[in-house]
Amino acid sequence: MPTLDRMVFLFAFILIGYLLGKLKLIPDNSAQVLSKLENYLFIPALVMGSFISNFTVSKLSEAGTLILICLAVEAFVLPTAILCAKLCAKDKYQRGIYTYGLCFSNFGFMGNAVVAAVFPDIFMEYLVFVIGLWVVLYVWGVPSLLIPKEAGSAPKGFARLKPLLNPMFISMIIGMLIGLSGLTLPSSVDSVIKVSGDCMSPVAMLLTGITVSKIDLVQTLKKKGLYIASALRLIVFPVVFMGLILLLKIPFSKTVLICLMCSLAMPLGLNTVVVPGAYGKDTSEAAGMALVSHTLSVITIPLLFSFFLQFIG
Repeated sequence: MPTLDRMVFLFAFILIGYLLGKLKLIPDNSAQVLSKLENYLFIPALVMGSFISNFTVSKLSEAGTLILICLAVEAFVLPTAILCAKLCAKDKYQRGIYTYGLCFSNFGFMGNAVVAAVFPDIFMEYLVFVIGLWVVLYVWGVPSLLIPKEAGSAPKGFARLKPLLNPMFISMIIGMLIGLSGLTLPSSVDSVIKVSGDCMSPVAMLLTGITVSKIDLVQTLKKKGLYIASALRLIVFPVVFMGLILLLKIPFSKTVLICLMCSLAMPLGLNTVVVPGAYGKDTSEAAGMALVSHTLSVITIPLLFSFFLQFIG
């Protein structure tokens, strides 16, 4: 089972990161360093390389359709997630954390890693597909759900769009322009981009492991909300939404269906740890969500993909 093999490969790096962090074999700021390497080098390199190689004039016409389909599905996911979050927590702040986790899976780090490893032929399409999710995440998700209201610094108006001007999107635009122009880069430059991009998946998984190594497992794992949220994110949401699409025989292409599966079936994201932590909020429950969902995803992702791939050809 290729998907299972790749998930075991990726999870091995989560385990390595966890052990390195738990045994204190790495500096305390390792997570911050790896996060910056991911955001400023490895992910941009992978994104740029994919668009340089695959983004052509013919692909340009597909981009709008991919983004619209993603946004249409997310329009149903959002209200469902908001309702389901009430099952996970009573506290208003914690409910916001769960709402964010259910609205947005780890379609970035984990999604990129899984698609790059298991479905490399459609990686560029996947990056285009989730552009709408990035916009909704930064315009509404992060400022409304993760930034404490008492902090008084939630961005407003056009300031909400500022986070979109990040290295990933800039590298995407550069990759698009080079891909459309047909320009051939020097082999040395091409090699730097490729090797840097190849580092993205293992480093993302190491970062996940290091992040969850910093929480109190015994106390955190006693919270039932973690398991409810993980089950909803990993099993219920992908099964229900993909099942409806297949049952209604909506004529999506195989590429679109795989992109949908990858965006719906990923574990709970890490922003619930990183963003509130910057404001001094308790992130132990959010880190527990990340740990439980990422651990269970090693089983759920291969099973779900094996099941649904039988129906989508």
